[in-house]
This record gives sequence, C-alpha cells and structure tokens, in this order.
Amino acid sequence: MTASPPPPAAPDSDLQLVERTVAGDQRAYELLVIKYQRRIERLIARMVRDTDLVQDIAQETFIRAYRALHQFRGEAQFYTWLYRIAVNTAKKALVDLKRNPVVSESTLRSGDDDDETSRLGHELTSDETPETVLAAQEIAAAVNAAMEALPEDLRQAVTLREIEGLSYDEIATVMGCPIGTVRSRIFRAREAISLRVKPLLENQSGKRW
Repeated sequence: MTASPPPPAAPDSDLQLVERTVAGDQRAYELLVIKYQRRIERLIARMVRDTDLVQDIAQETFIRAYRALHQFRGEAQFYTWLYRIAVNTAKKALVDLKRNPVVSESTLRSGDDDDETSRLGHELTSDETPETVLAAQEIAAAVNAAMEALPEDLRQAVTLREIEGLSYDEIATVMGCPIGTVRSRIFRAREAISLRVKPLLENQSGKRW
C-alpha cells in the first residue's frame, strides 16, 4: 500500500514572513509586497486621487515599512500596521508637494473591479436600460463628489471602513485616535454622503420607465 502524499504546506503567516525578512530572507518581504501592494495602492489612490503619484507613494510606503520591520511585534494585524505607514506617507507627500487631493479624469474612468463605486454601479444596473445606466452613473458621481467634499479625517475613516473593510479597532490603530472618535467620524461621513445621494435615489424611485 503506497503512502498518501503529504498535505500541502500552509502559507506562512504575515508574522512568519516578517520574522523571515528580519532574519535576512528578502524573498519573504517580496511575498508581503505582492500580497498587499494592490490594496495599499487603492488606499493611497483614495487619499491622493492622482494616479501619477500612487505608485511612488506605495513604493515609499513599502520602503519605510521594510526599514521599520524590526519594530513590528505582531500586536496588531500586519496590514493594519502597514496601512498606518501608507496613510502617513501619503499625508507627507501631499504636504511636501503643497497640494490637495484632486480627482483626476483617469481615476474616475478607471475600471477597477474591486472598487466600491464600480460595485455600486453594477448592483444598481442588474436590469440595465439606458435610463438605469445613467441613474447609476449619476449616483456613483454623487458618491464620489460627496467623498471628495469630506474633510480628510472623515474621508479617511469611511474609506478604511466601507472600502477597505477594516474593523473600528483597526481604524483606530491606523488613524491613531480613540475608537469613539472613529465611530463619530464614520457616522458624520455617512450622513454627509447620504445627504448628497438621497435626493437622487428619491428622484429615481419616483420615475416610471
């Protein structure tokens, strides 16, 4: 009777990859970059809204994280720790360039299947007609405009919660503030977005096609 093959090895945890990197295994850090690069770039794009800067800031984020890796103790999730570095790096880049976040046309036209606005549009147009497509585009534009109009702290909090899916505890860690402040910021952000979008939804529900 032949022996059954051994089960496939489980992938290393983030903490194990960090420990391997600190011990000198460069490939381990490459795996962390591959795992989180797209997510970090999406986060930065939500803050900076300038596609020409996103990759540079993401690269700087991973360089800073690598240099500080010996400080990571696994007390928080690795991606929470990494997000905080990304947020701080993006803020520093904006200050250094003395510019405010702007929405570029290429960002608005980008077709990221994982983007929250893209998903909203698809959900609203399951029975697509020219009218419903236009309605979905108007609502998506209103959401984008509402997000852009938010103060930076509110926009960051609601982005981490609604788009990146972080818990309130994780957001508090990333933003360096109490969890009560996080809840307040997210509530205020949702209220502001709702005020922009609700009239459109009411107008669409009152129409007959």
